Parts: sequence; structure tokens; C-alpha cells
Amino acid sequence: MFAQSLSAWLHRRGIHFAWVMAAITFLTMLTSSAALGLPGVLLQPLSNEFGWNTEQISSALALRFALYGLMGPFAAIFMERYGLRKVMCVALTLLALGLILAVEMTQFWQLVVLWGLMLGLASGLTALVLGAVITNRWFETRRGIVVGMLTASTATGQLLFLPVAAWLVENHGWRASVIPVFGIALAIAVLAFLFVRNRPEDIGLAAYGSTAPPPAAAPAAERRLSILEPLKILWSLRGDQTFWVLFGTFFICGLSTNGLIQTHFISLCGDFGLSPIPAASVLAMMGAFDFVGTILSGWLSDRYDNRKLLFWYYGLRGLSLLWLPSSEFTFYGLSFFAMFYGLDWVATVPPTVRIASDTFGKVRAGMIFGWIFAGHQIGAATAAYGAGLTRTLLLTYSPALYVAGTACLVAAAMALSIRRSPKTQAP
Repeated sequence: MFAQSLSAWLHRRGIHFAWVMAAITFLTMLTSSAALGLPGVLLQPLSNEFGWNTEQISSALALRFALYGLMGPFAAIFMERYGLRKVMCVALTLLALGLILAVEMTQFWQLVVLWGLMLGLASGLTALVLGAVITNRWFETRRGIVVGMLTASTATGQLLFLPVAAWLVENHGWRASVIPVFGIALAIAVLAFLFVRNRPEDIGLAAYGSTAPPPAAAPAAERRLSILEPLKILWSLRGDQTFWVLFGTFFICGLSTNGLIQTHFISLCGDFGLSPIPAASVLAMMGAFDFVGTILSGWLSDRYDNRKLLFWYYGLRGLSLLWLPSSEFTFYGLSFFAMFYGLDWVATVPPTVRIASDTFGKVRAGMIFGWIFAGHQIGAATAAYGAGLTRTLLLTYSPALYVAGTACLVAAAMALSIRRSPKTQAP
């Protein structure tokens, strides 16, 4: 009812309801990723209050990264079976509960359940697969720019909220920092309940940019996909070189971004005397440059050899990480790192999606990319725990930075080994 009324009101003003769907999806993915990144501000406050060391806290945070990725291949199945609105509302509610219940936690197992299990499952349901489903169902044209914006929201949300969270932690305690994301998640859940619909046909529309008249009803699914379908597809790829190269490079991508910098950067800066608020501001700066870099990467991926783009992205990221331990950890010095590194944060996504689509076809590309994205988050989980272990045992993050930087150089070389598909565009 609400969606139908809003669609009619927008139609009279020349605006397609698809942009409402894109906006709600953008906010959902941004809020989900903000919740995923929030614990990175809280490593030291949690350690100070409960006596948990960095390794312990990192193990719980590693679980959320792993679940965030492993849910990807199955999220599309849930969306097909239960509908977009139900999946988005359940995910946002679960996310809000995981955050707010943590203010009363006293035991380590509660951290694992609330911020490992619940945040991991909730964010996994609203990851990149949600953006891909919305784009494919609601847009016939301008898919590239929509995918770029929705992809950018995942890293931007993880980073832009951090200065606010750091200020709240410093002035009101760590519990206050979860309240804004909790409230925003519930508000967006209400928006999703009122306005999200599965397909344009549900409210009598054709997809944005479609020249065909809207069908009388949404098309019936050709077959009911089994919950085991993602596992069957993974088994069919067991000997495919391109898949494993993309999986391996995306593992390194997660290792060198979410798991390392997002989770441990504020704590790393603290080791060099930089307080949480300016350190979080550097991360926010990365998020702003990431938004520009990801959209620019989408534009480049339509015009140049995506293997060479990945070579440069991973290579330059590796050099920046190798340089970071020897830098002067001043706010102004790190601002240069934020600009350089931020432009490259998730710039690897559009070329990776393009190669997967060209190699495996559009029908299977979504679910296959879900498995590639799982590799990204397994890498993030490895770095989240490994860097925490390094900090606990050696009292420094430098070995973790050197390992991640070297791994990026390996990923750059791996990218060039990908075989050209017939659709791959050369420069």
C-alpha cells in the first residue's frame, strides 16, 4: 500500500521507484557495514574494562568477518525463498539486537555470540549480494553506476561512522557508541518493511530503463533452488583455475583491508601515540576516498583489461602497507596514506565482478562471486585474528603489516595469470 502510493506520487514527478529501492538498499548496506566496523574502535576500551587481551577480542571479531563472507552464497537463496523485505528486516533487527544487548555483557562468550555470531549473520544477509539482486531486478540501464555506489557503501559505512564512535567512546564510554547505529538500523528496518518490494512487477512497473511494458505479474521462478545449490556450484568449480585465482586474490584483499586496517588501525595508531579520534578521522578519510575510487574503478573496468587493473590495485596497496610501519604516525602524515590507500580500498571489486561475469556467465556469476567474496572475508578473519595475536605476543603490529603488504604483491602477480575470456576487453 505505502509502496504503491509512493510509486504513483513519484511517477507523476518523473521519478522511478527503483531509485527508492536503491536508496533503501544503500542505507541498509551502509548501516550494516558501519556495525561491522564499529568494534574496531572498541578494542582498547573492551580490553581496559574486561581484561580481555587483543588476541581474545580479535577472535570474536574474526568470527563475524568469516560469517559475513560465508553467508554470501546463501543470501540469494533466502531472498528468492522469503523475499527481499523479510530478509532485510530480519537482518537489520538482528543487527540492532546484537549491538544493544552488548551494553549489558560481562562475559567473553557473550561478545562471541553478540558481535561474532549475530553481527556476522546479519551483515552477511545484507552484503554485496543484496546490492547485486536489487540492481538486476530493478534496473535495466545504469546498472554500472548503481553497482558502484552500492559497493562503495560497504566500505564507506565501515569507515565514516568511526570518528563519531571514537568521540562517543572518549566522552561518554564505549556503550554510548553503539546507540546511534542501533537506532539507525531499526529506523531503516521500518523503511524496508513499508517500502521494499521484491520486483517492479509487484507494484505494476517495469524495471528502470526497460522499454517493454510491465508484465501483469512477477515471473515465476524456473525452479526452486535448493539450499545446497551454492555447495553444488562450489564443487563444480573445484578444478577451475580462474575461480581459484580470483578466490585467492580476494582472500588477500580481505587480509589487507577489513581484517587488518579496519579492525586494528586505531589500536595501531595508539601504539604510536595518536589518540582514537584523529585515528578514526583518518579511517573516515579513507572511506571518503574509497567512495570515489570504487566508482572510478567501475568506470575503468568497462574500458581496460581488468587483469591489469587488479595488478596495479594490489601492487600499489602492497607498497603502501610495506611503507606504513616506517612512517611517522602524525595525523598529517597519515592523511597522505589515507588518500592513497583509500582510493584502492575496494577498487578491486568491479574488476573482479567483471572477470567473474565474463568467465562464468551472468546466470552463475552472482553465486560464484558469492564464493569469491567468502574468500575475501575468510582473509579478513585471518588478519583480524592474526594481527591481534601478533600484537599480544610481540607487542607490535609491524609483522602483520609486512605480511599483508607482501601478500598484496603476490596477488598482483596472480592477477596477471588469469586467462583471458572472449569477452575481456583489452586496453
